[in-house]
Amino acid sequence: MHNEIKKIADSADLLHTETEVELAIDKMAANINKTLHDKNPLILCVMNGGLVISGKLLTRLTMPCTVDAINVSRYGKATSGGQIEWIQKPKSELKNRTVLIVDDILDEGFTLEAIIHYCQEQESSAVYSAVLVNKILPHKKPVVADFIGLEVENRYLFGYGMDYKGYLRNAPGIYACSS
Repeated sequence: MHNEIKKIADSADLLHTETEVELAIDKMAANINKTLHDKNPLILCVMNGGLVISGKLLTRLTMPCTVDAINVSRYGKATSGGQIEWIQKPKSELKNRTVLIVDDILDEGFTLEAIIHYCQEQESSAVYSAVLVNKILPHKKPVVADFIGLEVENRYLFGYGMDYKGYLRNAPGIYACSS
């Protein structure tokens, strides 16, 4: 497996440098601060992909907030999505809370749509979503994120939380697997 991962990493195309990603996160945080400054939000990190962007955003948010996690997957260690699997639900009470769902990528949108519906079923007062990357697709998605860092082409990505078969989440930039 190590050789396969090294080969993928070495042959990947760099789409956004670490500096470009950090600037995008700065802009996202500024917009979130402006919108949610008086909302006492619960930041809901979508594990595992949302870990990096959640951590990066938290240090830039200026309002009081609490943090929890949710783990919902369509991919596991595969490279294509399947059925939604609920691995972990948040421990925090969502009722009457403003929730900000934070994830690495908005791809097809099915996972984010399921999490939004879950928060609404728990009677959250408002539900927002923030994604580091919005993948540009030729068709409409079931949801649109409220806060988006970067728009990228429809390729298989890794870095800044996004993974290749569970690896490369820690890559310091956003990369696309070579065709």
